[in-house]
Amino acid sequence: MPSSIRIFKARFTWLQILTHIGAWLPGIYLAAAYYTDNLTINPIQALTQRLGYTALVLLVLSLVCTPANTFFGWRQALKLRRPLGIYAFLYASTHFLVFTGLDYGFDFDILVQENLDKPYILIGAIALLILLALAVTSFQWWMKRLGKRWKQLHRLIYPAALLVLLHFAWSQKGDLLRLQGEVLQPVIFSLIVGVLLLVRIPIIRRQISRLRSALPRPPSKSQEKKQTWDPHKSRAGS
Repeated sequence: MPSSIRIFKARFTWLQILTHIGAWLPGIYLAAAYYTDNLTINPIQALTQRLGYTALVLLVLSLVCTPANTFFGWRQALKLRRPLGIYAFLYASTHFLVFTGLDYGFDFDILVQENLDKPYILIGAIALLILLALAVTSFQWWMKRLGKRWKQLHRLIYPAALLVLLHFAWSQKGDLLRLQGEVLQPVIFSLIVGVLLLVRIPIIRRQISRLRSALPRPPSKSQEKKQTWDPHKSRAGS
């Protein structure tokens, strides 16, 4: 096997590779659909909405990574947290650029009026600024430079997620309080993020960890080898 392939495999697991491919696929599909006129009657609106939806999905998946490791011992999930967050930011940025550029031609007078008429646009912009700060400081250099403050800064991912949810729910055609109209997806995403926030509360996290530690664990490979029946030993004993 060539050394370059061995180095590549050492740096990236198959799960990481599949995550990168999966994150790129929606963007490739949307770009192809837009340039081949296969995005509904209103292609710019469809492109804006689908980019934003993809950003939301990737953001929620990035929030799942830490609980997956904490409660299920799935350490591989931690390696996916940063790329998923970066991709969420990239899709959110493209969502914003398509909205302000393609839809409104960077006409800031109209955009200001739209913000007054539709406050969820301003909420989305605030969420994007938080995601920008988190994406820029996600590199090792910033971790060393900020020290303990790095963790404090990156806890802003949770209020950012709540703002993104509010932006998404408010932009839908429906009444969330009365559960009328297009509210199913905002409700589902809100429940998922709500659970992820609950398990971050220290007392709840400790209780779940205790329950997990109390569960019987499967035997390790070394234990399985010890328990494996050896016919030669059994004959010698007889």
